Amino acid sequence: MNFDVSGSPISMTNAEAVKSWNSLTRAFLAHSAAAPNHLGRVLELEPNSALGWAAKGLFSVMMGRRELISVARDAHVTALNAHAGNFREERWVHALGEWLAGRPSGAIMAMEQVLKEYPNDTFTAKISHAIRFILGDATGMRKSIENILPAHGPEHPLRGYIFGCHAFALEETGDYELAEKAGLEGLKYAADDAWGLHAVAHVYDMTADPDQGIALIENNHSAWDHCNNFRYHVWWHKALLHMDRGELTTCLELYDQKIREEKTDDYRDISNATSLLMRLELEGVEVGNRWEELADFSENRTEDGCLVFADLHYMLALGAAGRADAAGELACRYTRDAAKQGEMPARVADPGLAAIAGLNSFAEARWDTAFFNLSNARPAMQTIGGSHAQRDVFERMTIDAGIRAGFVKQTEDILAERLARRAGNEDRFTATRFAMLAEMNKIPAQ
Repeated sequence: MNFDVSGSPISMTNAEAVKSWNSLTRAFLAHSAAAPNHLGRVLELEPNSALGWAAKGLFSVMMGRRELISVARDAHVTALNAHAGNFREERWVHALGEWLAGRPSGAIMAMEQVLKEYPNDTFTAKISHAIRFILGDATGMRKSIENILPAHGPEHPLRGYIFGCHAFALEETGDYELAEKAGLEGLKYAADDAWGLHAVAHVYDMTADPDQGIALIENNHSAWDHCNNFRYHVWWHKALLHMDRGELTTCLELYDQKIREEKTDDYRDISNATSLLMRLELEGVEVGNRWEELADFSENRTEDGCLVFADLHYMLALGAAGRADAAGELACRYTRDAAKQGEMPARVADPGLAAIAGLNSFAEARWDTAFFNLSNARPAMQTIGGSHAQRDVFERMTIDAGIRAGFVKQTEDILAERLARRAGNEDRFTATRFAMLAEMNKIPAQ
């Protein structure tokens, strides 16, 4: 029995395949653009590796693209017919099967079973962390990582990446000071840990400290300039920090030169772009025809149905570009999917239906209806996945719809909840909207 870089069992017998698996492990943890090449090499050298095929299937599902589900299913069949040489590998194959059966929580359970047996297994920990992120399970992310932290002591070669995961989980559960400390500590062990660096950027966003956030990103290029499209997400964070300083022209420059440097239809790239453009429009910035290419991609995704998080960002583009027919198709598909059984259809039903209706109403300037629907979606929005910072675009739209509809007290309450989530740190958005509401309170009721 061989062991990988984390000391976890691996049944691959080809020494070069093991080496490539270790390279894949590091690349995946670092969000490196080289990860697919390493996985391809593993499967070339060990074509009968159940672990390798399970990895391919899991990565395919994580992409949130309908056309890759068939790739994942084929990988699962191959993995089932291949050689799972130990409990860890068997659980990886089982996790893929659970996710394909519509039970991502079952995939998490399988990964956690591995971690109970092998708490030093950083790769499995990152997979569990990633699935929980997609499901919006911040508390579970934190518990999972904290269970295995003791097994990632100073001598563990992948210690820094676990610190990065811990930092993100701490930030998403509101422990900003601890999150900052964990993320910066992790970078000492893993200078290429983009996830850890971005977790600290989240802290500075949530605590309204844009100067520190911008400096962090600018002074740590080694942590993220090697990345796959995750580097666009880091640029997106930088744009948000500049927005908090009121530097809106800089945001547009980052959008054109970095965030949409490559015109992809990856849902994560679409979410970066649509949410930034919407934030800019809420601040009164004319964004020109930038919505059009995003809407073109989004029109092709109205039937995707993989992730509510992705669908809502497609809807942002369709609404902003005036693609009423495509927006209607997406909304109709939501009505159909909400009637189905399963973990993901439940998210379509709540908060998806209300959120889609709210976004459609917002695009049509029906502010009262937009506020009503977006407000109804709020209690369950955590379950669509993503981060507080990513979902904040919908919070901002809810607040601005409330202001435009004249719902002063209800909007003040939501704005106060947003401020509390940020531990009382007032960012530029909070300050300007409270100021608007204060002015509205001076106007006598008609």
